[in-house]
Amino acid sequence: MTFQPSDLARRTFLAGGLAALSGPALAQTAPKMSGRTAYSFTFPGLHGGEVRLGDYAGKPLMVVNTASFCGFASQFDSLQALWQRLSPRGFALVAVPSNDFGGQEAGTPAETAEVAHSHGVTYPMTARQRVVGPDAHPFYRWAATERPRELPQWNFHKYLIGTDGLIAAVFPTAVNPAESRVAAAIEREFARVG
Repeated sequence: MTFQPSDLARRTFLAGGLAALSGPALAQTAPKMSGRTAYSFTFPGLHGGEVRLGDYAGKPLMVVNTASFCGFASQFDSLQALWQRLSPRGFALVAVPSNDFGGQEAGTPAETAEVAHSHGVTYPMTARQRVVGPDAHPFYRWAATERPRELPQWNFHKYLIGTDGLIAAVFPTAVNPAESRVAAAIEREFARVG
């Protein structure tokens, strides 16, 4: 069988047509990026004032929805240990109390602070926020747009914001902050800034 120039034209035409047809389908499966970064968001602080994520620009930042009376509340201790170990190098951590799952953060701000204090928490905490649904805090609506398959399903869902302000990693509830993969993800962000 001999190769004819018309065969090349036909193959080129077919390949181009397939690419054109698959392009929109592939584009629909790609995650949508909003162009915003985490640094554009501000939370009301647990004790008043504001917690501005922009204050942590260029640093690895973990944002965690917490609940005082959750079975995973021991992660407060692991988060504190992680923060104490890495904050001297620039790591930041913000806890976002939420009552969205199991009604486990229904108390007053003073009660939330008391539980956090009992776990030795010294990292910043926000006032109680919604983290899922249409009434979620804007940060969590942004995160849902950026990572629609990695939404909080329970308390202690962890978003690691990279030094570029985008979501670098997501760790669901069951991943304890003491696990090596959490520290490894943070170390990758430190390496990006040298």
